Amino acid sequence: MADHTHDTAPTQFVEAGGIRFAYRRFGDAATDRTPVVFFQHFIGNLDDHDPAISDGFAADREVILFNNTGVASTSGVVPDTIEQMATDAGTFIDALGLSRVDLVGHSMGGLVAQQVALQRPDLSRKLVLVGTGPRGGVGIGETPAETAALFTVKLPRQEDMWLPVLFAPTGTSQRLGRAYVERIVARKDRDASPFGEQVYAGQGTAIHTYGTTKDPAYSVLKNITIPVLVVNGTDDIIIPTINSYILQQFLPDAELIIYPDANHGAHFQYPDRFVTHTKLFLDR
Repeated sequence: MADHTHDTAPTQFVEAGGIRFAYRRFGDAATDRTPVVFFQHFIGNLDDHDPAISDGFAADREVILFNNTGVASTSGVVPDTIEQMATDAGTFIDALGLSRVDLVGHSMGGLVAQQVALQRPDLSRKLVLVGTGPRGGVGIGETPAETAALFTVKLPRQEDMWLPVLFAPTGTSQRLGRAYVERIVARKDRDASPFGEQVYAGQGTAIHTYGTTKDPAYSVLKNITIPVLVVNGTDDIIIPTINSYILQQFLPDAELIIYPDANHGAHFQYPDRFVTHTKLFLDR
């Protein structure tokens, strides 16, 4: 049984590699199922994870959420490469005493999770990639100016920024997007420190370099031999949906789910469906 939920799990800290990592760990620790580590998207922190998803997983396994280096309550300088983010993530997982985990990465977090699978195959059992793509993928790191501007708009409630970024411009998608925003703002002791220029610049550089380092044959993907589930929406405006098809085609053991009427945050739009599909994949 889980003692805490997404909204009640305390923020904890662990020192490793000269970094004080902020994290939340909750769920069923008594199960023999593998713990799940979630990797956050660009400029996101602990409070941008969806409680409907993390609680769905926590019902029958442990869930670990953490802030990347230099983000919100995690110390350090924001890495400007995906490779260093992956190294830091591996250091964090080691510090928790975990020897084997499942990796769930969204957007930039999906880039990092792929790199962890490459750098630390000893840690990585299965991989779930949501709204992401391969090194040198189509349009990664080359976001149009009008789309990039969505991340810096100032709003009375800053979390509403995610509506055009993560959800499709349709009535249904925006309605489900508003439900997601209400879920993420519900926690009382939030870690919602505004992201600064260091986070925006460092992570932006990392994504740009990763996305524009061309690998025409996507040859690096053949080295990720663990089972992979790829998930996206029909029209991802941040990391174009074609990249999800590329991942499925070039990874040795990958399957693909595309959710309808959905954008970059398809799993936030359909959290129950995502949890069900992903658990089926992880528990096989």
